[in-house]
Amino acid sequence: MAADVETSSAATNTHESQYDENLKKKRKLTSSAWEHFKRMKVGGVMKAICDHCHKHLGAESKNGTRHLLDHIVVCPMIKQKDTRQMLLKANSSSDGKCAYLDTYHFNPEVSTYELGRMIVLHEYPLSIVEHEGFRRYSNSLQPLFKIPSRNTIRADILKMFEAEKQKLQRVLESNSSRVAITTDMWTASNQKWGYMAITAHFIDESWVLQDRIMRFMYVPSPHDAENLGDALMECLLDWNIERKLLTLTLDNCSTNDAMVNVMLDKLDKSLLLVNGKLLHMRCAAHILNLIVKKGLENLFGSGVERIRESIAFWTATPKRSEKFEESVRHLNIPCSKVLSLDIKTRWNSTYLMLSTALI
Repeated sequence: MAADVETSSAATNTHESQYDENLKKKRKLTSSAWEHFKRMKVGGVMKAICDHCHKHLGAESKNGTRHLLDHIVVCPMIKQKDTRQMLLKANSSSDGKCAYLDTYHFNPEVSTYELGRMIVLHEYPLSIVEHEGFRRYSNSLQPLFKIPSRNTIRADILKMFEAEKQKLQRVLESNSSRVAITTDMWTASNQKWGYMAITAHFIDESWVLQDRIMRFMYVPSPHDAENLGDALMECLLDWNIERKLLTLTLDNCSTNDAMVNVMLDKLDKSLLLVNGKLLHMRCAAHILNLIVKKGLENLFGSGVERIRESIAFWTATPKRSEKFEESVRHLNIPCSKVLSLDIKTRWNSTYLMLSTALI
């Protein structure tokens, strides 16, 4: 009986080792972390087993290797230190007042992470990793760094997004305050497609007001109350904040009024303030814009619209703009400003347009 158990155990270990070898053949494990770990399936879940302390850590592709590298640093069974050559780099404190020197060694995973973060932060195209100039510049800084492909950096950015989303979800779940939502529609001028931006506002445990963009998503036509309400409700359910909703701040239009009624039918009114009577908050900035717009109509009549049409005509093409500037020089009209067309939903842009046109 004991011999059968030992034979079965040996067969299982052999099968797992062969599975691990086949998995490595399918996808090459390039991280330095795998010098200290074995990848093995335990209980139907892929695990990374430390060669030194035999601790089991997650080894799914979605887990990455950062936690493995962190374990190598704190593993009590690893006595040897990193023998790679250390460099000194200048650092500064968070407030920027104190400068100090710190040790540094090149980590390609950190560089790849910072590359993805740079692309997101500055809205660079993914194709930047294929630009010859960028590759030469990167090689001059660190020849050992292998620049990832466009598809790889895209996958890394999506993983960063999922990690940040999970982090924010944990913050919202642990936070005791309610969440106020502001949303608005935006239409792309070149594609004429409608997009909805949804932003969450909440006070954290330190009584600091936090603002986070939850979604920026395409909303198919028609942009009626039902479609807008479905898109907004999908976002609230995705973030699990439908039970902590405080208010919805929207523009003053009939579609948004109808959308609020749709949302009230979908939400549990017993979880809202005053059974949802305070759910709809009208955007103060939009109200102010309507007041200014109405005031300009009473003061100037159709004058503002005629100025808008004139500026739209002269700025339509470069040739017309050059002709306008040439006429200004011939008439010796002193002007250092450039004609600019306003945005009807922003009264301050209308002021700038008039101040330039009436100079």
